Amino acid sequence: MDFAAGLELLKSRVSDERILKHSLASAAVLRALARRLDQDQDTWALAGLLHDLDYEQTAQDMARHGLLSAEVLAASGAPAEIIEAVKAHNAENLGLARRTPLDLALTAGETITGLVIATTLVYPDKKLASVKPKSVTKRMKEKAFAASVNREHILLCEQLGIPLPEFSALAVEAMAAISDELGL
Repeated sequence: MDFAAGLELLKSRVSDERILKHSLASAAVLRALARRLDQDQDTWALAGLLHDLDYEQTAQDMARHGLLSAEVLAASGAPAEIIEAVKAHNAENLGLARRTPLDLALTAGETITGLVIATTLVYPDKKLASVKPKSVTKRMKEKAFAASVNREHILLCEQLGIPLPEFSALAVEAMAAISDELGL
């Protein structure tokens, strides 16, 4: 499955524009992480793109989130490492462990997108191009800011050998590169 096929699959199963944009942002961050860690960029971007494939169906039952996606992805011929990472991004609710670099990267990468977007929205122009990575890092310490963003998940970047300031910069840069698609 290539990115175009993954995007088609995503759009066939997700109608919420916010989830679509989150998925695109996650794909961009995962591609950048793969490049930084010398991993397969296409595989990691596809994992980022498809990680919330079942969110509209499972949002009220997080004990199923990722499992329905795994079924759809398996039937679509997605690689096993993507399927496992999609399940592992919801590890706490599924009783799983994050074992691989992709598992860690997907969880950290998809989570930081929420913090980057929340930071962007407090800037006067609401543009990713204006966001300073230092602002994202600073907002990590403000628990009331974007309170639903799991800071522990973002800090999984450190298990990949990437310090938080570098991870913030990587995420901001990756998302700014697709700012038109994100509407920011």
